[in-house]
Amino acid sequence: MRITPTFKWLLASSCLAAASFTLPAQADQLADVHKAGELVIGTEMQFAPFDFLKDGKQEGFNKEFFAEVGKALGVKIRFIDLPWASVLPGLDAKKFDMVGGPLNVTKARKERYHFTLPIADGTVAFLKSAKNKDFTKPEQVAGKIIGSQRGSSQLAQTKAYAETLKPVPEIREYVDFNQAYADLANGRIMAVGHSITNIAVAAKERPDTFAVVQPSIGKKVYFAFMGHKGADSDSLIAAVDKVILDMHKDGRLKALQMKWFGMEMPVPTEDFVPNV
Repeated sequence: MRITPTFKWLLASSCLAAASFTLPAQADQLADVHKAGELVIGTEMQFAPFDFLKDGKQEGFNKEFFAEVGKALGVKIRFIDLPWASVLPGLDAKKFDMVGGPLNVTKARKERYHFTLPIADGTVAFLKSAKNKDFTKPEQVAGKIIGSQRGSSQLAQTKAYAETLKPVPEIREYVDFNQAYADLANGRIMAVGHSITNIAVAAKERPDTFAVVQPSIGKKVYFAFMGHKGADSDSLIAAVDKVILDMHKDGRLKALQMKWFGMEMPVPTEDFVPNV
């Protein structure tokens, strides 16, 4: 059959029309959040001072921070409390919009997920028993038993530091840091490797039980919140970043840091390359 120019034009037009019906619309997570009227946050409420339960009710930095986000976006905030091992798979399965851990920003995580601007220092140090007066330097854990949380970047940094010591310490992995703290208090382990933000609060609240060992053992890292990777999440992360920048400018972020961490923590206010 001879194909005339007119037939070619009609065929091309038909293909373009068909394509226009099959191309998906550009997703926009912020628009979806506004439509739903709520921002859903997956978290683990065993991570003081960010998220924890007091008398069965949620307390901590995250609750107050995301309340500010909710006001700015005009939506409700709903938290889903999960074991930490279930949080990232839950985000991957799109069971919620963001992770409110928060998490240390690492190169590997940044390749897979979309982070907000940092909100706190996450550098790793050791928490020890306050009764252990002889434990004054981090390298003294050589050959001892130490602990951290399974699946956390704090565990990865604790392991990396342990490998520099001789003999290498034994590392126990816990479902959550509260279990590690319990073993530390009971003398079953010598130290817990965790972010300075978290252990400083534990030592402040229980000075007869815990103390922080200085200096830190890990590279400088920062805590941030995390969302899905992909262009569809750009709008939501940008909206949360704007809230963070506004809170920098008017002092609300500093006030939350002072309230929950006991200190102001300088953090980057623009995108950066992680150290780990």
